Amino acid sequence: MLVAGILWGVLGVFAEGVLSSGVGPLEISFWRAALAGGAFLTHAAVRGRLRLARTSDLGAFVLFALVGVAVFYASLNLAIAAGGVSLAWILLYSAPAFVAVLAALLLRERLTPGKSLLVILATLGVVLVARGGGHGIDVNGRSVGWGLTAGASYASYYIFGKWVLRRYAPVTIFAVVLPIGALGLLPLVHFHAKSAHTWLLLSALALISTYLAYLAYYSGLRHVEASRAVLVATVEPLVATSLAAWLFGERFGLMGLAGAALVLASAVIAALPGLRRRSARDPLATPSGPEAPSRGAADPPAGRPGTGGDTP
Repeated sequence: MLVAGILWGVLGVFAEGVLSSGVGPLEISFWRAALAGGAFLTHAAVRGRLRLARTSDLGAFVLFALVGVAVFYASLNLAIAAGGVSLAWILLYSAPAFVAVLAALLLRERLTPGKSLLVILATLGVVLVARGGGHGIDVNGRSVGWGLTAGASYASYYIFGKWVLRRYAPVTIFAVVLPIGALGLLPLVHFHAKSAHTWLLLSALALISTYLAYLAYYSGLRHVEASRAVLVATVEPLVATSLAAWLFGERFGLMGLAGAALVLASAVIAALPGLRRRSARDPLATPSGPEAPSRGAADPPAGRPGTGGDTP
């Protein structure tokens, strides 16, 4: 899980490098989904995990692909382009607050005092980040809007993950949703000529910070309980913001730092066992690192149908 958090944390560095070469955010999102999707398709085919148990599940996969891949990947890269890596990653971690609100609206989950607290902390944190700014960080309507869109669309991983991980191995899920997400982005993409260096960065973003990161995360989940996935939730933004400060000179001001701390605190609170009602329908009952819904205690153990006993 630590490896997964680091690999996700360096994603912003790869994306910033591709953006500087003139490739647009939507094209980066397309190639991330397409190349990583190709890797998962190959993996799933080799392991014999390329089929859906029920054709009726395809609609849910398509919906998740459009929200959790097309919208999420695009909004994250648009946030990086508009405001920088640090701002994008802090706003991404507003996702647990979105989960609490969406679960109350869509799944009729009770908005407990603990969940209300994390929503308040995340909201206050976003306000302070937006007002505080910083050096090398461009806080504006577009950067904040796309960052919050990334957090909201990432929330679909928590909600969708509770349902789908009881039925399918992670490699099957990503072998289906990543290619569909790439197809959803395709009509919006304007392709640019790319150098060998740009292709190298795109490949690293897709294969290292997406394909390998997912595999590392799910391999870790086979050996530790889901609640300890909070490790990823604290490592990833720290890696992303530290690298952005070192490589790109991005630094929050005091108010921005306070806001970032509140947003990250809300993500940690969301993973605390005492916060959550132990309900099978509660999406906060299985905390995860960004882009990876975790396997909860109610989900089938490794080696049984649904998750598989091999490497994800």
